[in-house]
Amino acid sequence: MKTILATTALLAVLAVPGLAQNADPWQPDPEARPGGTITITYQNDVATLDPAIGYDWQNWSMIKSLFDGLMDYVPGTTELRPGLAESVEISEDGLTYTFHLREGVRFHNGREMTAEDVKYSLDRVTDPATQSPGAGFFGMIEGFEAQMSGEAEGLSGVEVVDPRTVRITLSRPDATFLHVMALNFSYVVPREAVEEHGPDFGRHPVGTGAFRLAEWTLGQRLVFEKNPDYWREGLPYLDRIVFEVGQEPTVALLRLQNGEVDIPGDGIPPAQFQQIMDDPAQAARVVQGGQLHTGYVTMNVTQPPFDDVRVRRAVNMAINKDRVIQIINGRAVPANQPLPPSMPGYDPDYEGYPYDPEGAKALLAEAGYPDGFETELFVMNTDPNPRIAQAIQQDLAAIGIRASIQSLAQANVIEAGGAGTAPMIWSGGMAWIADFPDPANFYYPILGCAGAVEGGWNWAKYCNEELDALAAQADSMSDPAQAAERLALWSGIYARVMEDAPWAPVFHEERYTMRSPRMGGDEALYVDPVSIPVNYDYVYVTE
Repeated sequence: MKTILATTALLAVLAVPGLAQNADPWQPDPEARPGGTITITYQNDVATLDPAIGYDWQNWSMIKSLFDGLMDYVPGTTELRPGLAESVEISEDGLTYTFHLREGVRFHNGREMTAEDVKYSLDRVTDPATQSPGAGFFGMIEGFEAQMSGEAEGLSGVEVVDPRTVRITLSRPDATFLHVMALNFSYVVPREAVEEHGPDFGRHPVGTGAFRLAEWTLGQRLVFEKNPDYWREGLPYLDRIVFEVGQEPTVALLRLQNGEVDIPGDGIPPAQFQQIMDDPAQAARVVQGGQLHTGYVTMNVTQPPFDDVRVRRAVNMAINKDRVIQIINGRAVPANQPLPPSMPGYDPDYEGYPYDPEGAKALLAEAGYPDGFETELFVMNTDPNPRIAQAIQQDLAAIGIRASIQSLAQANVIEAGGAGTAPMIWSGGMAWIADFPDPANFYYPILGCAGAVEGGWNWAKYCNEELDALAAQADSMSDPAQAAERLALWSGIYARVMEDAPWAPVFHEERYTMRSPRMGGDEALYVDPVSIPVNYDYVYVTE
């Protein structure tokens, strides 16, 4: 994401780094034609379409097509733009954000959206009774702690000024706040629909999005239909989207080849990837794009021998990343730091640890393990992750580390990681994909002290309070004039993390998918960095 100094339309406001230079730089595709139905397949059913609850890659883009937030992203990019808010004013101290809502936006039930709905939605997602996995993202809003502890009902920092104006006051400046306002968790919902359906709102979603739910047959399919009252003129292009679930990925690929499916939601099966790429006709239908992803090996820094930084550095030097990437048909680039290349704050000049088995052996000997040691490497038991773990196991054995592989279901690996009982974990299948395109999102959940708790996602149990303080300093830099300085500070934080080596970053996976010959629209929409996996609002059919 570029750091762009810009103002939102209509009002003279403070510049916002990364915010589009006008209200909406997106322009309609001159080749697009309205109408048509497409078919998407998934192996698994959808758990929920409630934006306060849904938190997996499969329902991410579905929820995005049903709901909207105050902020949004330019399609196919990580560039912020206004959403339901047509403009935003920011106070000079970076603590007060005043959002001016668009006029005439309607929910799928026909009622006009107001500022009361925005407040209700933010109060709901941070209400402990909702049990939202995204509640913690809103910790910078004034009154968050009182709301979460039950001392207050609602966020005191969210104020309805008038039906079209919402004022949000933060307890501290936070440069990530506008990104949080673009997250699914902040999407606006109508109180009456939530109260009508209660816990089943996720199966009866009502939003303001480009599509509305027309049918949901559990275990079989979901059907989205075009919202005729959508506030973005001319969108969506499609009339209907049919999501067929329970479709094994290999079967879905065959159906795409037979013209029965338009997009295999689970991507190209690893076993068929090379065959697809060797066929020019099929390879022409493949879409490739980067993603905000890092696959890594965690080392529990609270357990010997991984409490010795020399051992952790030796592990970094032992892994042949290029050989690991071959296992996934080259669908990744080697990683030498936690941040992926497309993330702001990534340091292209940082060299990381070299692949140097002999140097790794020397470090182990220096740490008191000249003959190596025995340990365990936990891994999710779905292909290709066990094969990747075996390659890492072989690399570790070459320097004397004898790691037995514990291949378990995803839930069991996550449980062991959260409990701190796993000495090493290969994160594949659970690897971090950023919630939003800001370097802070790669730190707090998986490297910061807050995540190094029972049940947390910081499986290395790494806690460096000095780096936590620097991270807080970086995120207090909400003044756009400090944007470059803030990113430089984040780059330095991740360099310090790598000195401590709680991880061995292995690769940044590239995304590959396929589309049928009749699918139109920019390729970036099919590997959208924030509308994972597809930005359905902007794709169309050509026949």
